[in-house]
Amino acid sequence: MELTGFIEKFAEQFDETDAAEFRADTEFKALEEWSSLSALSIIAMVDEEYDITLKGDDIKTSETIEDLFNLIQSKA
Repeated sequence: MELTGFIEKFAEQFDETDAAEFRADTEFKALEEWSSLSALSIIAMVDEEYDITLKGDDIKTSETIEDLFNLIQSKA
């Protein structure tokens, strides 16, 4: 799993936010489009793509996309 691929898959979960907004240091919860449904989409995507189970607390404790990526790698 590479960070750039993860960022692309993460960005695919958003309909209205420009893909250029998504970088490793993006604070995803600050995005205008972020919602609880976004969190569920991310959890489902990680489960489907990486076979890793995330919990709501995992999302809460992550600030940036890279934080979330590192957390997923630690669970792999």
